[in-house]
Amino acid sequence: MRENFRRDVLADRLLDAAEFTHAHWFFGNLYELLAKVPHRVAASEASRELSRSPFGAGSPGRYYAPVAPLNAPAAIGALAAGWNRPGTRASLIVGAVSSAIGAAATAYVLRSLNPRLFFSPQPLREDQRRPLLTRWYRIHAVRLTASAVALVAIHHARTIRLRDRRMAADTR
Repeated sequence: MRENFRRDVLADRLLDAAEFTHAHWFFGNLYELLAKVPHRVAASEASRELSRSPFGAGSPGRYYAPVAPLNAPAAIGALAAGWNRPGTRASLIVGAVSSAIGAAATAYVLRSLNPRLFFSPQPLREDQRRPLLTRWYRIHAVRLTASAVALVAIHHARTIRLRDRRMAADTR
């Protein structure tokens, strides 16, 4: 009984963290898309105020770095800790899988596209930049979709867990 309580507390804490980090990730990704941040950063010249580095002024790296590494681990941890509750299992699986897909897409963007697009000493010529930006936005669509699906699934699992806990308290 005590072990189930600890496991439930851990699952709840991980779901809290997963929901927060996925909301952060989704809305950050949405902002990048709507504001066309990659176009702005890729075309900018390096200067004293605006360096072409992952954590320089204007780079979204400073926004994501504190929280983004927790996305997939929190969702996967919540799945493992909450596995004993069949009512939330499907949502937890969807959340963890979507989070992992988004993390894989992000790893690809960070390793294969961002260094050439954003962190070279000088911006690429337009004819070099355009195909990379097209690929960046296609992969970003996967990341945005994965973060949205993960956020909805995690929120759904949290809602079910809260409802079940409330119903259990009412029957006591």
